[in-house]
Amino acid sequence: MMAYGLKSGFMRANDWQDPQWRESAHSWIRATLDGLGTPVTGEIEQTRVRPWSVTHKAPTAAGFRWFKANITDCAYEAGLVGALAQWAPDSVLTPLAVDASRGWLLTADLGPTLREALPGDREARLRGWREMLRAYGELQRTLAPKAQAMTALGVPDMRPQVLPERLRAMLTEITVDGGVDVTTYGEWCAELAADGVPASLQHDDLHDDNVFPGNRFFDWGDAAVAHPFGCLLVALQSAQFFFETTPAELAALRDAYIDVWSDLGPPEKLRRSAVLACHVGRVAKAAAWQRALRDAALPVDDDFRTAAAYYLAEIPKPTPVS
Repeated sequence: MMAYGLKSGFMRANDWQDPQWRESAHSWIRATLDGLGTPVTGEIEQTRVRPWSVTHKAPTAAGFRWFKANITDCAYEAGLVGALAQWAPDSVLTPLAVDASRGWLLTADLGPTLREALPGDREARLRGWREMLRAYGELQRTLAPKAQAMTALGVPDMRPQVLPERLRAMLTEITVDGGVDVTTYGEWCAELAADGVPASLQHDDLHDDNVFPGNRFFDWGDAAVAHPFGCLLVALQSAQFFFETTPAELAALRDAYIDVWSDLGPPEKLRRSAVLACHVGRVAKAAAWQRALRDAALPVDDDFRTAAAYYLAEIPKPTPVS
């Protein structure tokens, strides 16, 4: 069974199915690339479509150019990408053009992702992951002073101080089998908020297919301003899935990341924060799924529609770092 997002009907701003929307997007792509001196030389193709975003590929004499559009609740990605290009240009995929009001992005083709570029040897791949996690932690430290600027751009605020209220609000909309212990959750958030680690940009879909060689990160449609260690939830789950990692290998990945923060506390304290951030960050992940499916532009599979409830039910369960 399939359904449209969490509200009835299609969204109005970005409807991938609408020929008028498609023509408007393609006109913007052509006009923008003309202005950059790299006009489109062939047919613009839709290459990836999801209920929450769509990607088109435009050929030019300088190589392919990639267009991305997000639905309304994820449209902040465009403005965020434009800001990241100013704040940390060597650590992100910098855009060729941004229309923040419509949530549209245009970028160059940087070739294979890190996943595609890493060698097949297991230890070499794990070493690449450790370097990726360290690089992402360094980027987060660079961006921490920009937390307020990022929320002003519309990036969701998922800092520990606000998560208990976010959870209570979500529980009025979502039924969770067995319920959620909101008291314990609030205690975890309070402990995390007091650990001395500053909030920063939490990617919330961090893995080796969302970064280019040289550790240039991209795909910020799930991102939030949050406790930075929450990035380990998806990252280490991905490592478990792709590598069937041992506990020792997971610990090494975790420690490579938290070493970037070693001036803020002893390893035991930082590891405790990593565990808490993964527990409480499941609310941020559930909220990301809510945003992705609200007024979705395409029919939504049941597996997607139940994802938010799944993450809320997972809150107390072991994490990749516990």
